[in-house]
Amino acid sequence: MIIQCDRCYARYRYDEARFEGHPSKKVRCTKCMAIFEVQNPARPGAPAGDPPPESAPRTLEDTMTRVPEPGGRPPAATTGKNRLATEERKKVAADLKLPANAKLSLAVISGPEAGRIFSIDRPKVVIGREDVELVLNDPEISRHHAAIEVSGDRVTLLDLGSTNGTFMDEEPVTEALLENQAEFTVGGSTLMLIITRPS
Repeated sequence: MIIQCDRCYARYRYDEARFEGHPSKKVRCTKCMAIFEVQNPARPGAPAGDPPPESAPRTLEDTMTRVPEPGGRPPAATTGKNRLATEERKKVAADLKLPANAKLSLAVISGPEAGRIFSIDRPKVVIGREDVELVLNDPEISRHHAAIEVSGDRVTLLDLGSTNGTFMDEEPVTEALLENQAEFTVGGSTLMLIITRPS
């Protein structure tokens, strides 16, 4: 189905199965960053197969794809300045390994779990709400929201097609290189990469 942001009117494709029986979901528009509530069109009492009224909030959750506007550019999340070249991404993914001379961790510096520190003990760590290596109790993040991939001294942040996006410096990114103390935001949580090297 097609849904639409009620602030900037950006349109997205959305899988209705993502409601999982919930009457509504809160989501963030990746274009204008507005958070809005959307209603499940299959909720009890709604006529089957009928779209929600034009004045009612639309539907949205874990996976949505921006619908290109006629003559417009692709969504910002796919054209961000931090996107890595395809060939470079393939090389990084094929050579994942933890550095021999450094310890990596992620510190939650804001959000529902602020103050927690997670050690990165494998070359790929998925961040999300459930069934992942790094679980955050944050209702604004997707089940499988983002991933950290480590290839020696190179650390890459990947958005996994999340609903609310992954941000660095308030800019949506799909792929970005992280340096020591780099900050990024998933849902309502901001995390910092900490690289500790022996003195």
